[in-house]
Amino acid sequence: MLKLGEKGAILQRDKETYAIAPHIPCGVVTPQLLRTIADVAEKYNAQAIKLTGATRVAIVGLKEEDIDAAWNELQLDKGAAVGLCVRSVRACPGATFCRLGKQDALGMGMALDKKYHSMQLPGKFKMAVSGCKLACSESWVRDIGLIGQKEGWQLVIGGNVGAEPRIAQVLASGLDDAQVMTAIEKTVQCYADIAKKGERLGKVIDRLGLEPFQDALN
Repeated sequence: MLKLGEKGAILQRDKETYAIAPHIPCGVVTPQLLRTIADVAEKYNAQAIKLTGATRVAIVGLKEEDIDAAWNELQLDKGAAVGLCVRSVRACPGATFCRLGKQDALGMGMALDKKYHSMQLPGKFKMAVSGCKLACSESWVRDIGLIGQKEGWQLVIGGNVGAEPRIAQVLASGLDDAQVMTAIEKTVQCYADIAKKGERLGKVIDRLGLEPFQDALN
């Protein structure tokens, strides 16, 4: 039998009810998906429907006995909301919709989400993709952040917004889509190889410097 954590259920403050957060890549939904989530929340008397900071839609305040049935009716994957793994990738509208977008943030975000979402790593790991220098997806405070520029992608690493906030550092610039995917793959592998358990990427940089990641790209 699966444990509640394996079911994507998060115990709430009342220590009696649970929240579940389906995986919604880059926060892109359809009207039918929203209807399904609303119907499930209503059927099982959820206390709230919450738009999360990771651009998911959480159903909050479910009874333990209703969790399996709720997931069965949603027919959605579980969002990686806890644990030492890659969380949902954030992405702004980018060049797909925004007049300021320089690069296809949504397309890149979807590609990264498909490849990395829920991947087990030494520590919690977050990614964000912004289509321009305004960085609406908060790329500067993510373990890996992309920022769209006219000449290509800028790759920044080591940011976070935890108890000890840290601004990311620039690792590479002027990358096309293929180059940035390769650079991220090498960065993630380097992190997996040298990080201690529970250590965020920024902490690795504080301990060893940016050089291991620069070497990995070269």
